[in-house]
Amino acid sequence: MADWWQGAVVYQIYPRSYMDTNGDGIGDLDGIRRKLDYVASLGVDAVWLSPIYPSPNEDYGYDVADYVDVDAGMGGMAAFDRLLEEAHARGLKVILDQVLSHTSDQHAWFQESLTSKDNPKSDWYVWAEAREDGTPPNNWLAAFGGASWSWHPLRRQYYFHQFLRTQPKLNFHNPDVVAAVLDVLRFWLDLGVDGFRLDVANSYVHDATLGDNTPVPMDKRTGLSWSHPARLQFHDHDWNQPENVAIMTRIREVVDGYDDRLVFGEFAAGEKILGQYAGGDDRLHTAYTFTLLDAANLERSIFDHYYTRIAGPVDDLFPCVTFSNHDVARPVTRWAKGRDKAHVAKLGMALLMCLRGTALMYQGEELGLDDIDVTREQVRDPFGKLYFPYFKGRDGCRSPMPWTADAAHAGFSTTEPWLPLGPAHAAMSVNVQEASTSSVLAFSRKAIALRKDNPALQTGDISLLETPDDMLAFTRSDGETTMTCVFNFGDETRELETGSQTSPKLVLGQARSDAGTVTVGPLGVFVGLNGV
Repeated sequence: MADWWQGAVVYQIYPRSYMDTNGDGIGDLDGIRRKLDYVASLGVDAVWLSPIYPSPNEDYGYDVADYVDVDAGMGGMAAFDRLLEEAHARGLKVILDQVLSHTSDQHAWFQESLTSKDNPKSDWYVWAEAREDGTPPNNWLAAFGGASWSWHPLRRQYYFHQFLRTQPKLNFHNPDVVAAVLDVLRFWLDLGVDGFRLDVANSYVHDATLGDNTPVPMDKRTGLSWSHPARLQFHDHDWNQPENVAIMTRIREVVDGYDDRLVFGEFAAGEKILGQYAGGDDRLHTAYTFTLLDAANLERSIFDHYYTRIAGPVDDLFPCVTFSNHDVARPVTRWAKGRDKAHVAKLGMALLMCLRGTALMYQGEELGLDDIDVTREQVRDPFGKLYFPYFKGRDGCRSPMPWTADAAHAGFSTTEPWLPLGPAHAAMSVNVQEASTSSVLAFSRKAIALRKDNPALQTGDISLLETPDDMLAFTRSDGETTMTCVFNFGDETRELETGSQTSPKLVLGQARSDAGTVTVGPLGVFVGLNGV
């Protein structure tokens, strides 16, 4: 029998942008709690909350100042207890984001570590001596720009950070650090949370020798690489170290000590990475990469690559599928390209619910929201501040949820939100879409319900059919039921020869099926039940 998470639908909530109840323009946990009936009405199985811990918010929660508390602005621990209880009462599981690779520089651990070279936590972070000329110990570059090393005058040493200088890297070569982060997981599991999403889970362990990263050869450097210096080197010493596998095993052991819990990871890498860190009984339950998240276009080759080169080769892995989260441009923004956004949103939702894997969907995806545009004054994301206007950061996908069209700020807050709403988002509010049977929201609920009603779509095998690159077709089968799924990514009506002597029964979409042929219009969807 499959575990609850296999084929489940997990709904990611970015708390700062979901619902504000205290009038400060920032979402909070009571806001999420008040919207739990809406979340449950989507038909999802679990909610994943982006970080809710105390934080100076240099990176909006991904710089944790205390792992075992809830930020006061979010409502504190009492608000979390209420949220957890009411979510469970509705049959919703609660998954927390854990940022274990690094902390905020305001965390008590780092504040102690920086005071001397011989205090009890002196080796809890990665410190290194300067080279003779005063420069950092090696060539490692940070994901948010610049060197991965910052000088601290108290210790007269450099400390390592893979992102902002205010996010010092924990030293996972120190067994006390490993024990401490495992105790963090136990703290939340004891409170009753149902699992964790692990941020940048392939970055926990660094090369203790501090060897230089290998440069990317000049003939392999693309235009995208040149835009960001960190992409000019292979991160073969600061990420993806062999010892990282053992940390995943330790985490899995802790989580398996509790009933029906889940731990999945984010891995910013491609081929062969999932088999190292996820799958089986001794690694994370499952994981996702950026293969589908980074897809700028809908093309068959992308999905073929994911299932044949990344997730498929791992025999004991039930994968994740996801098109959207707090780090990437929304699917409608990436894929519409001047075409009808509602059609693109519906196609994307149907595809997500039909693909094999635990489905991770992001707040607003069910409404078909697109990214907002931000001025320099509105930029909050440190990545955007670094590269504006060439790259405006990740704020575009983090705009507040629109709830009520005719309310101030679309019902998100009574005051100016921390990020603006999109100009068209009020008209896409939940109350508007709930009044229409043809809305993206109505279609999303139907697609989720179809997945929940059909075990073949939840846990069945997937077999991709041969199509041009502007189409994707596959079958899903659990041994008893087979479903045919066809998606037209293009702007012309297309036909697919199925080779079947019977016509699958249409259960989602508006396409036509005849014996041996499925006809799908532009941006069209056909999901059919075979043998009916």
